[in-house]
Parts: sequence; C-alpha cells; structure tokens
Amino acid sequence: MLKKLSALFLLPLLLAGCDTPFNMTNVTASQQTRTTNNLYTVEVAVASRQQTLRWSSIRPQIMVDHQTYPMRPVMLMSNRWEGQVPAPAGVNEVRYQYRFDFDYNAFGQPQADSVISPEYTLHILNTPHTAE
Repeated sequence: MLKKLSALFLLPLLLAGCDTPFNMTNVTASQQTRTTNNLYTVEVAVASRQQTLRWSSIRPQIMVDHQTYPMRPVMLMSNRWEGQVPAPAGVNEVRYQYRFDFDYNAFGQPQADSVISPEYTLHILNTPHTAE
C-alpha cells in the first residue's frame, strides 16, 4: 500500500520534469487589414527555463506552406522576434507556424535542437474603398 501511495506522489514530480525547452507566445493580432504590399508582420515571444539553452544561438523562422521566412529580433527585447509573411491578393487567411533552431550545452560539444509551434491563423480583412 505504501509503495502505491509513494508512486502516486512521485507522478507530479515526474510530469513537472517533462518540460518543453520553449514556451512560445504568439503576440500577433489574429486579424490585420490588407496592406498594399501584401506582407504582414507576425511576432512571437519566447520563455525558457532550460538552463543549458544558448540564447545567442536561436535561429527563428516562420513557416507558411512549406516555405520559410526569416525573423529578426525586436528592438529592445531579448526574447521577441518578428518577421513578415506574404498573403497574395485574394487570400483572406494565412496559416503559419514558428520554428526555432537552437543549440544547448551538453557533455562535450553543444547539441542542436529545434521546436515548432502550433499552427496559427492570420485573417486578412479587406477594407471598403471610400469615395473621396
């Protein structure tokens, strides 16, 4: 009986140890007004408790329909990146994901890893033309 109870108490500790290296937060509005150049800015924030993570090695990308687009750091922020995704005329939504390639310290040489976010949808709103 004691063994069963001790196993029950250890389960939350084991589950707490299984943490993903990244916690990503999409900070992009889900709707944007159509632009003349058909490019839309998306932004993501990252938090991590992984002490072995090499923050300077993070290489973020945006994935849209098997295409990747580069991201750049947001000024004055150490954990946010932004990039632009295309949405051709006539397309009213874009499905995208973030991909983060990074290195982490391990015994010997640093190791490479990557994380992909869930899929997000950006809705493109057409504005009615106003007569002037």
